[in-house]
Amino acid sequence: MTTPRHFLTLNDLSRDEVLSVLTRASELKRLHREGKPHASLPGKVMAMIFSKASTRTRVSFEAGMTQLGGSAMFLSSGDTQMGRGEPIGDTAKVISSMVDIVMIRTFAHRDVERFAADSKVPVINALTDEYHPCQLLADMQTWLEHRGDMRGKTVCWLGDGNNMCHSYINAAKLLGFHLKIACPAGFEPSAEILAFAGDSVTIEADPKLAVAGAHLLVTDVWASMGQETEAEVRKAALEPYQLNRDLLSLADSDALYFHCLPAHREEEITTDLMDDPNSIIWDEAENRLHAQKALIEFLLQS
Repeated sequence: MTTPRHFLTLNDLSRDEVLSVLTRASELKRLHREGKPHASLPGKVMAMIFSKASTRTRVSFEAGMTQLGGSAMFLSSGDTQMGRGEPIGDTAKVISSMVDIVMIRTFAHRDVERFAADSKVPVINALTDEYHPCQLLADMQTWLEHRGDMRGKTVCWLGDGNNMCHSYINAAKLLGFHLKIACPAGFEPSAEILAFAGDSVTIEADPKLAVAGAHLLVTDVWASMGQETEAEVRKAALEPYQLNRDLLSLADSDALYFHCLPAHREEEITTDLMDDPNSIIWDEAENRLHAQKALIEFLLQS
């Protein structure tokens, strides 16, 4: 039996494979908007396993599978025996014998790795505490559609060195842009993930220095799921890293800005930037649908 291709981090694809997926994503977006059928995966079934709540992830994957001619089943943590103590590997062997592809959104990245190790079909990481690679595909699709090649560009990450930041670190090395991470002491990303990226990434505690000349500014919530009790402490530490007009004015004159959503307006990003008529945050959100459809096709047709 052929070993399935998994997508647990961006590092599971080569640069050429990522660019191929993104090109296909934009093609699928065009077909969708023109109302043209593109059911390339008739009869295929996706199992969607959720331990974390979601809006964009569930809607984009479920709608995407339907548009590709397949179907998707939602499984919450209470819907599987994993929630009652069954070993992850046992669940993986059973579920993967009945469906064509599996998507998992959970807490520990190790759980996704363990599931993939025993899965007969491709597994997609739809978010863990350590990585969010599907969002990076959507972000990179959005950049390509508006600005073209990422090589040689400078991206500034503002705020917590979280799972999104980790995936941006992977993307910097893979796609050839430089990433500046603006974060206070104690909020740095994983040292191991940083080390792998080498000189593709630098950390700058001063947000004004970090955004200077940047072509893209990116931020995320200051307290992710599971960090609610730390919200006030995090807010106090991260307030200087708010994405606002003053910081944006220090970036490149043609700079774009992203937020993966949901946003806490007037915390990590100001309302005027969210609601700016030129904001492409909503393009970024929609592109989750198209990028993931292209990813599903790639994994099932590899």
